[in-house]
Amino acid sequence: MRKLCYLIIAIFATTLAAAKPPVAPKVAKQTAAIVAANPMAVEAGAEILRKGGSAVDAAVAAQVMLGLVEPQSSGVGGGSFMMYFDARTNVITALDGREKAPAGATPDMFLDEHGKPMSYIQAVRTGRSTGVPGAMRMLSEAQAKLGKLPWRELFTPAIRAAENGFKVPQRLANFLSPDFGFPPTPEVRALFHRPDGSPLQAGDEFKNPAYAKTLRRIANEGVKALYEGEIAKEIVSKTHEAPNPGTMTLQDLASYRADWVKPLCGPYREYSVCVPPPPSSGVNLLQFLAILDHTDIATRGPSDPQSWFLFAQASRLMYADRDRYVADPQFIPVPVDKLLNPDYLAERARMIGDRIGPPPPAGQFASVWRGPDATQEAQGTSHLVVMDAEGNVVSMTTTVESIFGSGRTVGGFVLNNQLTDFSYRPTDDSGAPVANAVQGGKRPRSSMSPIVVVDKNGKFVAAFGSPGGSSILDYNTKTAVGVLAWKLSMQQAIELPNLIARGNDIAGEVDRFSPQVLAGLRDRGINLEAGRAENSGLHGLLRHPDGTLEGGADSRREGIVRLVP
Repeated sequence: MRKLCYLIIAIFATTLAAAKPPVAPKVAKQTAAIVAANPMAVEAGAEILRKGGSAVDAAVAAQVMLGLVEPQSSGVGGGSFMMYFDARTNVITALDGREKAPAGATPDMFLDEHGKPMSYIQAVRTGRSTGVPGAMRMLSEAQAKLGKLPWRELFTPAIRAAENGFKVPQRLANFLSPDFGFPPTPEVRALFHRPDGSPLQAGDEFKNPAYAKTLRRIANEGVKALYEGEIAKEIVSKTHEAPNPGTMTLQDLASYRADWVKPLCGPYREYSVCVPPPPSSGVNLLQFLAILDHTDIATRGPSDPQSWFLFAQASRLMYADRDRYVADPQFIPVPVDKLLNPDYLAERARMIGDRIGPPPPAGQFASVWRGPDATQEAQGTSHLVVMDAEGNVVSMTTTVESIFGSGRTVGGFVLNNQLTDFSYRPTDDSGAPVANAVQGGKRPRSSMSPIVVVDKNGKFVAAFGSPGGSSILDYNTKTAVGVLAWKLSMQQAIELPNLIARGNDIAGEVDRFSPQVLAGLRDRGINLEAGRAENSGLHGLLRHPDGTLEGGADSRREGIVRLVP
């Protein structure tokens, strides 16, 4: 399964990495702003901001547009985590819109008849892989509390584009290509095609009337139109189709609620970095930064190979803990306090050494020892950041998990395969229970970790995040170091090379590193492998002490920054 995941990621890198060149950051004094993975989604959010909408209002508009123009990555059938900064009170809130397993899900649902884990494709392309979607319920609950404009008005840009047509983006066309290494299912091909039935090409005009109908119903009837009634019946029916039908019920959908949760915040340099709590892996991102803060990476800068060696070693230490302990805390105790204990983190930092060695072990907390989890997460995800005219900020990562999710469609959108983020095996080889095992009603562990950074006075400094499966933690941490330690612009930090280190797997953007850095890494025992785990989609906003606001959009994807006067 791991080899197939790496093949898919390698295809992402070779197909998509040669995207647009880096762009200069947009800079302005206090203003509204939005950055997302597709220009149409950015313009949809900007339209709402110009009408006086809030950051959450604009996030709703951007999300439903992404479901139209970037359906391979996110949509109304997926899940999300959101961080919200309130400019009036300086209070940061987290919202958990992660999908849930149906009540009837069982720990062995991804094991075959011989008790062995299914292959990646076997698990994804099933009715069992779809969790109860959470993104739209989360956005509805957030908008009811933090929105300004009528709910139905937020859907107008996406409905208009779905009915009138839009030009197919290059990324969408790439994923629909018959040459793509993880081919779309017949259902996906049937939804996204030319009039003659051939795959859509970049620049084609495409309409999605079924999606427009779905959005119109959600706009007019509220989010219950997705979780009850005809659309809900279609979702349940689709997940019950062979092969390997799932157990989702109408009650699973109707009972889903997003959670307002207290964020986790940790110190890095002179800042406070805030992320969602488990089942997000944000706790491990805070570990990562804290371990690095015990080193001299901040004074070395991005051209020093020792910086990247320190980064790789800290990454491996962080993933060792994540893969052992992080899961849904409503079902499994997660030792957050132990993982973030300053003495423990100092001890982990002392394990970095001078050369690469065997994979580091997880920390041992006797009361919560768990078996290791080798779950491999796909990269069908997106990230957006919005600031409204009052300075309120949304940082939101949203996903359907794999490319086009489970490959099953309903109402013009794809269903997620989020349950393959659970461990396929409920125990390890020794019989120790795995924290991230499947259980009915449980949320799978997620690498999504949208970030909000504030200064020592609680004032907003930055918000950013990325897609990228388990690599999200490395992408986000690289950007945090770039902005907060190396004092780069948001765009410069985003464009830093990506390096992913998890266990024995260490990969990076070889073409983006200088020969001197690559040679220095080799001297320390790291021979970077190219072509996998490199498909970030970082988007962020940064506010300087003088009030100047700048944005950054990852050149590896199609996103843009829009400042809205």
